Amino acid sequence: MHARYGRWMTTEPRPGRPRASSREVLAEAACELFLEQGYDATSVADITQRAGVSRSSFFNYFSSKSDVLWSGLDARIDGAIDAMGELGTDADAPAVRGILLSVVRDFAPDPLALALRNAKAMGLEAELVRDTGLRHARLAAGIADSARRSGIGAIRADILGAAHSAALLSSLRVWAERGAGHGSPEALFQEALAGIHDLPWRD
Repeated sequence: MHARYGRWMTTEPRPGRPRASSREVLAEAACELFLEQGYDATSVADITQRAGVSRSSFFNYFSSKSDVLWSGLDARIDGAIDAMGELGTDADAPAVRGILLSVVRDFAPDPLALALRNAKAMGLEAELVRDTGLRHARLAAGIADSARRSGIGAIRADILGAAHSAALLSSLRVWAERGAGHGSPEALFQEALAGIHDLPWRD
């Protein structure tokens, strides 16, 4: 196992640890290959061969190579957008920020964290800029929609959405770049929220 990879994820057997799922095995194989030969040079066939599973097994869990990195965070963002939608007209700063904190709470090191930390080695810098932009836009839109439903004007809602989304994604990136054992993304996000405290939810 690659040394840099081993600091984040491992399938070494430990007493009482359940056997790794096919999803975990595929994610580990993908990340090892991204580190060894680069993201662009790695195919789905390479990943399945390394993992010892079929191509159909890969697509049972992931829609693409990119999904290996982003599926965990995407699921959390989807859940947050749904939860903000349920707030309706009761959306306010504490409620929305509480939901956003749940996105980064207990965020264990995963393929995305490894990719953010080793973007240059994996040849992923441009890919991550683009893919982060897509998540930023989706999350910002969800936050802005929540703000508008609570009666906030369109421009202020868009600004609130962009600021809170950027704070969350930046917190995850900085946490990943620092490496394991250097705080949590939740703590960093709370610091980031303090930094945009002067941007009130309402006038």
